[in-house]
Amino acid sequence: MKKTGKSTFFIVVAFIALFAVTSVFGIDKLFGDNRTTYIKGVDDIRLGIDIKGGVDVTFGPADDYDADKSQLAAANSVINTRLASLGITDNEVYSDEKSDRIIVRFPWKVGETNFDPESAVKELGEMAELTFRKGTDTTKDEDGNEVPSGEIVLNGDDIASAKGVYDSQDGGKTAEWMVSLKLNESGEKKFEDATRELAGSSTPISIWMDNTLISAPTVNSVITGGSAVITGNFDDESAAKLANQINSGALPFKMETKSFRTISPTMGEGSLGAILLAALIAFIGIAVYMIFLYRLPGFVAVIALCGQVAGSIAAITGWFGFSSGSTLTIPGIAGIILAVGMGVDANIITGERIKEELRTGKSLDAAIKIAYKRAFSAILDGNITNVIIAVILMGAFGVPDSFFSNILNKTIFFAFGATAEGVVYSFGFTLLAGVICNFIFGVFASRLMVTSLSKFKCFRNRKLYGGDEK
Repeated sequence: MKKTGKSTFFIVVAFIALFAVTSVFGIDKLFGDNRTTYIKGVDDIRLGIDIKGGVDVTFGPADDYDADKSQLAAANSVINTRLASLGITDNEVYSDEKSDRIIVRFPWKVGETNFDPESAVKELGEMAELTFRKGTDTTKDEDGNEVPSGEIVLNGDDIASAKGVYDSQDGGKTAEWMVSLKLNESGEKKFEDATRELAGSSTPISIWMDNTLISAPTVNSVITGGSAVITGNFDDESAAKLANQINSGALPFKMETKSFRTISPTMGEGSLGAILLAALIAFIGIAVYMIFLYRLPGFVAVIALCGQVAGSIAAITGWFGFSSGSTLTIPGIAGIILAVGMGVDANIITGERIKEELRTGKSLDAAIKIAYKRAFSAILDGNITNVIIAVILMGAFGVPDSFFSNILNKTIFFAFGATAEGVVYSFGFTLLAGVICNFIFGVFASRLMVTSLSKFKCFRNRKLYGGDEK
């Protein structure tokens, strides 16, 4: 390990402080009435049904369509994926084959004030079909509704992925929000053929969600490479919403809302405040205990624990970017608390090791170096067991097509079928995030800070580390 200087402590503390502030408060910018969120904070965390309540909605096939068992299962999977793409991990989705119904339960969105179940259902996106068509021609159906009649070029099955982007088209100077599409092999060939046919003509390729026209761009040249864009009056939220809806996959049949109702919080509305107050009191008690018992390493441990808690919050909000975050439930809070307990345990092991090495007569620098080295194996063993448990919980009770579920369902759980239970997944998610943060802050950051402080003459007193004066 490279030599740790005196400035290292201040660099690490500044990093933890900046990380904690951005995790808690987030970063956003307001342009008129348009709020752009760059990093989500605690106010953007979606609370689970057990804390805030939610919505119970029943979907069914439109136009009295008779769906079979496999179609209902496919629709169930699409809705699960759509919920996951929205970061709604606390949900229940199950189907009733006898009545051709799919029942979905999910919590209220962030900042909900009206608690209107009908508007909440719209957050899932319309249960509609995406199509690309030649021209914008329409006709009337049996009920007199206007429906598109142009030849279908692409549908949802031809799209591999979609993403909301802020960019300009054709090298233009003005950027706008749009949805960028990556087509699969079949879609690439169909789109190339269609653009070759319509290039230079006045006939556009229109883009529809069921009977709603989204945009109708004209074709200037043949488009190859399997890429396309959807433009329109998008902002960041609507572009991301449409992209998520496309990514969730095509429904095997058109669905409509049959009924909806409000679900009350299962743990009571005051449960979150009581839990947070208890957690704060416990954290203060732990901080006093660690500083009193382990002195300087105990003080450093408290800073590391603040970083660990901030890391858990960041994982829930989706701060890291590679994950959309997770819904926070009471079991999820329990996962954070358990991970903090593991962090305290890691620092106690290290603090005791430092004391032991100092009592054997070793120098301060040698004692710190050897203590962290010998404590690491014990910390690793204890945390690895929690990682395994968290992965199994996330794989067993997460969305069927998630990373861990894909692995476990093809190996350990292949005989049992897929199961989704949001509150259990939430516990596994926060536990895993907390354990990873424990390694980062409770082991590596703590070591850097303690080693750095030991370089200061005023902190060379062995009593500050639990040893005897020498």
